[in-house]
Amino acid sequence: MTTDFITRRTLLAAGAAVAATGASGLLVPARAAGLAPTRSMRGGSNNYRAGAPIVERIGGGGFWMSGTVRRAGDGAPLAGQRIQIWAHTTEGHERDWHSHGATLTDANGVFRLEMPQIVPAFGQPHGHLAYDSGDFETVFLRPIMPSSKDKSLEAHFVLQPV
Repeated sequence: MTTDFITRRTLLAAGAAVAATGASGLLVPARAAGLAPTRSMRGGSNNYRAGAPIVERIGGGGFWMSGTVRRAGDGAPLAGQRIQIWAHTTEGHERDWHSHGATLTDANGVFRLEMPQIVPAFGQPHGHLAYDSGDFETVFLRPIMPSSKDKSLEAHFVLQPV
């Protein structure tokens, strides 16, 4: 039969743990420190074409590009923001006009656009996305897919007001 005893050593260790936790701020209610803006990625603006039209789908579809758009600082979702998407796909090169299209975020700051399957360009399967509407600082993203067999890719924007 085992009996648990509270010894002076156990009591001191527990007290030290509580003091250390309290000193680190873990007993204080959580506070938002501010959401940092997304920085443009190197190579993100390659083959960018200003003014790509808002479309229902790029090409024949089968692949989904999606993500979110939020405001820096408070992280509020941004509705009605234009996101341009382009990539090297089974239907065209990323420099081709028909490989470019744009979509708008919904009330929750979410965007989603169907496009042809992304294929590797220079050995990397990747997409390109841009926010360039003017109310916030322009951001170019170039996320790389873990596998060229993936059927979707996500990218998230945190935008800084101009």
